[in-house]
Amino acid sequence: MRYKDFGNTGIKISTLGFGCMRFPMIKVNDKNVVDEEKACEAILKAYQLGVNYFDTAYFYSDGLNESALGKAVKGFRDQIYISTKSPGHLLKNIGDYRRTLEEQLKRLDMDYIDFYHFHGIGYDSFFEINEKTKWLDDAFKAKEEGLIRHISFSFHDKPENMKKLVDLGFFESVLCQYSAVDRSNEEAMAYAKSKGLGVIIMGPLGGGRVSGLPKEVASKLGVSVKSSAEMALRFVFANPHIDCALSGMENVQMVEENAAISSNSNPLSEQEIQAINELMEENQKLSKLYCTGCSYCMPCPTNVNIPHIFRMMNYYKVYGIKDYSKNGYAEIGVNEWVPGKRADACTECGLCEDKCPQKIKIREQLKESHQALA
Repeated sequence: MRYKDFGNTGIKISTLGFGCMRFPMIKVNDKNVVDEEKACEAILKAYQLGVNYFDTAYFYSDGLNESALGKAVKGFRDQIYISTKSPGHLLKNIGDYRRTLEEQLKRLDMDYIDFYHFHGIGYDSFFEINEKTKWLDDAFKAKEEGLIRHISFSFHDKPENMKKLVDLGFFESVLCQYSAVDRSNEEAMAYAKSKGLGVIIMGPLGGGRVSGLPKEVASKLGVSVKSSAEMALRFVFANPHIDCALSGMENVQMVEENAAISSNSNPLSEQEIQAINELMEENQKLSKLYCTGCSYCMPCPTNVNIPHIFRMMNYYKVYGIKDYSKNGYAEIGVNEWVPGKRADACTECGLCEDKCPQKIKIREQLKESHQALA
C-alpha cells in the first residue's frame, strides 16, 4: 500500500480508502440489516493490506452502517482513521449537532472520531444550517474536547463554492466527487491542496461499483492496464492533488483487487493520461448532442430533475457505464443533493420543451430514460 501526507494534518493516509456505504445487506425478520460477517471480513482484509482510512455516515445502510463499522474495527481502532459525517439536513435546532455527534459515537462505540464532516454541504447551505443550529460553534467545542480530531466537509456543490469553503480557513480536509468521467472538481481540488487541506475523492468509478467503462476502452487507448476498473483507479491515483480515493468495496475480492491497484507504484504515463482525457473529452462532445446541461428546462412544475436524469442517460448511452447510471437515477429524491422526482413523474405538460435551446424532445427522452434506468 502507498501512503501520502494528508494535507497539514500530520498523518499518512493510504491512497485507497474504504467507503463503507456499500456494506452488503441481508434480510432478517423482514428487515434489511448489514451482513456483519461479510462486512467484517472485507474490513479486516483491507486493514491487513494497509488501508487505514474508513468512511461511514449517519444514514448509510439504513442507519446501521456506523455500528457495523465500529464492531469490525474493534481490534485495531487505534491504528486507523475513522471518518463520519454530521447529517445537516436532519439538524433543526441549537444543540442538534452535539446530540447527533454523541449518538454517532455510541453507534461506533468509540471515544472520538478522527475526521468529522459537515455532510454534503454547499456554501450557502452550510451557513443556512449554521444560522439555525450554530453547528460550527459546536464543532469547535467538540474538537477542543477531543470528541473529534479534525473538522472536514464533504461536498456536492459547484466547484467555485468549494474554493469559498476552503477559504474559510478552518477545514482540514475535503471529500468530493472525481473520476475520469467527472472532472468538474479538478481545479477546486488543486486549490484545496494548495491551501493545506487533505483531499479525498469518492466515486472514482461508479461509487465503488467498479464494473466501469466498457472493457474494450483500455485496449483502444493502448493503456497498460488489465481492466477498465484498473484504468479508472490509476487515473485518479495519478492526480497529484488526490491523497486518497474511497472505494465502496462489498467483499474481500474487491478489496484485494483494489489494494493491488493502489499499491502499484508505476503511475500511468503522461501519454496514457492524455489518451484517457482525449477520449473523455470526445465523449463529452457526443453527450452534448443529447443534453448540454444548461438547466433552462427547469424548474419543472412537477419537480422532475431533468438535468440529472439526462446526465445519467449520457453516462448510460455515451460512456456505457450502466450500473453507475442506474444508481445515480435511483438516488433522485432519496439523497438531499439529488432532489426532485424521477422521469415517471412527468405529466407531459411540455413547458420544458418550450424553454430548451437545443429543441430536445424532452418528454420523449424522459420516457426513454426511465425505461433504461429504472
